[in-house]
Amino acid sequence: MSEALEVLAYAADGTLLPRAVRLPADPFDGLVHEAVLHQAVTTFLANQRQGTAKTKTRGFVIGGNQKPWKQKGTGRARQGSIRSPLWPGGGTVFGPLPRDYRRGIPRKVRRLARRSALNARARERAISVIAPLAFEEPKTRRVAELLGLLGIADRRVLLLTEALNPNLLLSARNLQNVSVMRFQDASAYDILRADALVIEEPALGTLEPGGEASAIAPAPAPRRAKPKREAAPAKPEKPRTPARKPAAEKKAPAAKPAGAKAAPAPKVHEAARKPEAKKPAPKAKASAPRTKKSTSGKKPGKKE
Repeated sequence: MSEALEVLAYAADGTLLPRAVRLPADPFDGLVHEAVLHQAVTTFLANQRQGTAKTKTRGFVIGGNQKPWKQKGTGRARQGSIRSPLWPGGGTVFGPLPRDYRRGIPRKVRRLARRSALNARARERAISVIAPLAFEEPKTRRVAELLGLLGIADRRVLLLTEALNPNLLLSARNLQNVSVMRFQDASAYDILRADALVIEEPALGTLEPGGEASAIAPAPAPRRAKPKREAAPAKPEKPRTPARKPAAEKKAPAAKPAGAKAAPAPKVHEAARKPEAKKPAPKAKASAPRTKKSTSGKKPGKKE
């Protein structure tokens, strides 16, 4: 059998009592069934869905009663309707249709999930016990001050009462992160969604006193979303350096007087000099062989 879980106890005005209290073994037995918790939470969320999303298939879209063009001879792909899913403004393929997402869960599994959720919050020291809250009239300021004294004003809080308390419900409904309900009506999802539970003492029955309140470590702070990165500060502008002056133009060398002697040309080694290429001599034109003229006036090569 697991050890009894102890939590801090407070008076109705938010004063911490010197001694803690022990939670009853039923339902606080210290056992947490994660698989059952997952099943209960997913079932609860699925049952919250309306299931009214609907899209139109090609049969429900107005228009497209005739063939846009003939089957052959146009050079274009064959089409039978302008409401085909391939056309803009056509039907939707495999879109959502109205359906029922509701799922069932056995009663014993639901109760086991609720016990596991309470034990999980008790292990995290996120449960506090408080004396009965009596409100003569709705007063939101009083609830806000009470949560501030308990040190949970910045958390999502669930107030669990023994019976229906209309004045407390009206006092807390204007606070964003505060919910009020009866202890018997809280589900596993409601318990896990809250960061801190404040339970009235009569809702748990007779509680035995525990150890000193100072010996119980406070509950850890809830996880918070990481703050957004701030924009990097603008880099200081670098001082502008003065523009450099353009380099002075080089002056052309002064002309030498007419009487001055010219500087001798540098000597070049004979081996470094390239020999001048000799031009080839022109070729003589070949003359055609001359043929002897016959004295008889007849062409040569013909016989009489």
